[in-house]
Amino acid sequence: MIYQAIILGISAAGISAAIYLRRRNINFIMIGKDIGGELALSGIVENYPGFLKTTGLELSLKFKEHLNYYQIDYFLEEIKELKYNNKIFEVITNKNYYQSKSLIIATGAKPKKLNIPGEDIFYHKGVSYCSVCDLPLFRNKIVAIIGGGNSALEAGLMASQICQKAYVINKNPQFKGDDILFQELTKNEKIQIIYNALAQEIYGDNFVRGIKFFLKDENRIEDLTVDGVFIHIGLRANSEFIPQEWQIKNEFGEIIINQLGETTLSGLFAAGDVTNIPYKQIGIAVGQGITAALSLINFLNRSN
Repeated sequence: MIYQAIILGISAAGISAAIYLRRRNINFIMIGKDIGGELALSGIVENYPGFLKTTGLELSLKFKEHLNYYQIDYFLEEIKELKYNNKIFEVITNKNYYQSKSLIIATGAKPKKLNIPGEDIFYHKGVSYCSVCDLPLFRNKIVAIIGGGNSALEAGLMASQICQKAYVINKNPQFKGDDILFQELTKNEKIQIIYNALAQEIYGDNFVRGIKFFLKDENRIEDLTVDGVFIHIGLRANSEFIPQEWQIKNEFGEIIINQLGETTLSGLFAAGDVTNIPYKQIGIAVGQGITAALSLINFLNRSN
């Protein structure tokens, strides 16, 4: 059977796309290894319209309810490989083989990890990879921000408005981000920048209590008492199954799209954190999913 469309990824972007495709009676299915992805692992969510305060897991369950309401078919399978032959997309999973005339990739991204002791243990217990999501929970507290690019600089500026104090720990001797952000950060008395420092361990009891890092210039271990640790060392797009010969990914593995969610490959669309859109937020992913769905519908109409 050749479907009109297949959506890869069952989280904010993919589910919003699915709702719009179902309302237009498109014959499609969804494929993903789980429902919710990174969203389901998120902590408290206070910035999604209509929900004053919820959690990523609760929001994921609401999204699943919407899928069930529309009786949308989804398969919990791992995507292994994609092919494109004679204007037909082929999706190979760990269990099955599927074909469709069009495709929306909404498989999200995962934050890169430090891979140090305590990082996994204290995830959601003071360790976060999303300052926009979680920094407001650390009002008048002390935090450490790890990273050397714009994300770390922006997190530092945000922390200066919310937290009592923030340490920005950079493994390099300088920042790679925008100079205007750096200059603004250095003027703030609440911010202390630590250069040439390698994070070694995050420790605590029921919650984060501190972080240890190695000062390369001084060849010694330093210890800071903090309430939270925000890690901003980049994201890894979940796009490894996309063939390189399609030439739709940038150097970070993100799918390059235009404002309509289109790629350079006819019939292929993308939405959410797997794309090169710089702002990785739930609300933005939902909007992109809708945009990709509407663009896909137009594609199918033109193809008939």
